Amino acid sequence: MCRVRLSKSGVTWRFTLRLGAALAGVAVAVTACGSPASVRPASLARRETSPAPARRPTASPSPSASPTASAAQAARGLCTSAQDPRLAARLSAGIRAALAARVSVVSLAVDDPARGLTCQFHPWWRDDSASVAKVMILAALLHQLTAEGRWLSPEQDALARQMITESSDTAASTLWADEGPDAVQDFLNLAGMRTTTPGPGIYWGLTQVDAHDEMLLLRLLVTRNAVLDHTEQDYILRLMAEVTPSQRWGVPAGRPAGVTVHVKNGWLPDPTLWVINSLGDFTSSHGDVSIAILTHENPDMAYGIDTIQAAAGTINHDLGRP
Repeated sequence: MCRVRLSKSGVTWRFTLRLGAALAGVAVAVTACGSPASVRPASLARRETSPAPARRPTASPSPSASPTASAAQAARGLCTSAQDPRLAARLSAGIRAALAARVSVVSLAVDDPARGLTCQFHPWWRDDSASVAKVMILAALLHQLTAEGRWLSPEQDALARQMITESSDTAASTLWADEGPDAVQDFLNLAGMRTTTPGPGIYWGLTQVDAHDEMLLLRLLVTRNAVLDHTEQDYILRLMAEVTPSQRWGVPAGRPAGVTVHVKNGWLPDPTLWVINSLGDFTSSHGDVSIAILTHENPDMAYGIDTIQAAAGTINHDLGRP
């Protein structure tokens, strides 16, 4: 057992790390030892039940991402829009500037169909999902039940609400076990999420994800498609809109007025570095915008949140302009 003290902006947080070595890796549990109620959400670290491996491999591109494609993306900027190339150029410069001084490894995707705008920054880099996998778990479960002519039982409804709005790991583990790996993989196949790999066994938090596939999932929630019907979409989005205030950090940073935020975040210690991820759909009368930002190699939770919010603040500011 070891105790770690992290200080930032005059606030000190204490954590207890219990490191249990095993052949399969190192299981890590983190419990807050006394966080002041006034500390901002970035300091409210809650443990993920899925264990992290002893050392996370460096993010690597998907085999489908060729050097030629990467060079082409760099040449045309991170963002593209045939309708508003100046907006795309401004966003590209803003995202690069926001991330320039950060040590986090970042994978990012943005989609704003109303402006014909997309942004991609290392979209094929993969890493552990942590709790953003809970959106996938719920979507796969709803698809499975609908195919069987059923809906959530009262118990499943309560678990789904806890899993999304409170990020309950216990609820996620129960629903993950209920649906089984075949149902999850069937959903991923139908959704076209070909680079997402479900976590092994009970470890849903070790699902391997990238920004490209997470964007496919976010767009399934806000566009008409053959995978999720309107009732399923509304249910998931409603829960994401009701996430507890202390967990509404990340991609909502700098959001413009008049939009409804649907968010799900995830965090996982590595054990000395952190995975910090954030997904969001933003719905309004002007159209729907989706943002996925995944990060790892963060020195602490607050640093990862700051990295995401630096990029998201730039994105939301520019997209919120008239």
